[in-house]
Amino acid sequence: MARYIGPKTKISRRLGESIFGEDKYFNRRKYITSEHSSPFRRKGKRSEYLIQLLEKQKAKYTYGILERQFERLYLEASKKKGITGELLLQFCESRLDNVVFRLRFSPSRCSARQIVSHKHITVNEKVVNIPSFRLKKGDKIGIKKGSKKHPVIVDSINQNKNILVEWLSFDEKNMIGTLVFLPSRNQIPENIKEQLIVELYSK
Repeated sequence: MARYIGPKTKISRRLGESIFGEDKYFNRRKYITSEHSSPFRRKGKRSEYLIQLLEKQKAKYTYGILERQFERLYLEASKKKGITGELLLQFCESRLDNVVFRLRFSPSRCSARQIVSHKHITVNEKVVNIPSFRLKKGDKIGIKKGSKKHPVIVDSINQNKNILVEWLSFDEKNMIGTLVFLPSRNQIPENIKEQLIVELYSK
């Protein structure tokens, strides 16, 4: 499974926010070591292209999607009726790893990908180990019978009991979540300016 394994704090500082979740190192250093150390650290006004590129990078790293896969999602969104940017975010949000994270089965999307790939998660009572698996309205996401006491899953649910997006429902007794409907843009909490991404790909 292809995934980003590089330095996360460095990426978060470049993008200006802690996009990988809680990061105790993010605010530790407030200064820039060298104006020549990165093309993203140039002095002066940022170009339109750079702003658009950074927004795409933010979306990719937030959802843990690599370049080629992200581009395919954009192309699919651009061919469907509707607002391309909103459709793109819907595709990202309906990935199995993201929904596992939203259902609080894991503390982060990175952890969610690992939980899925290790066959702890079921979709409509069948084990699915593909993090990028796209869920549909009405799909039921559960935890495999032998994994319901997995410490990472149990701790994450207990620590995030009141954090759940409105487009998902959760049966706590049976530990089963349901994708009630695909979210509209105002129901997606991520700080991403998707129109900038559309403008970048449209060039």
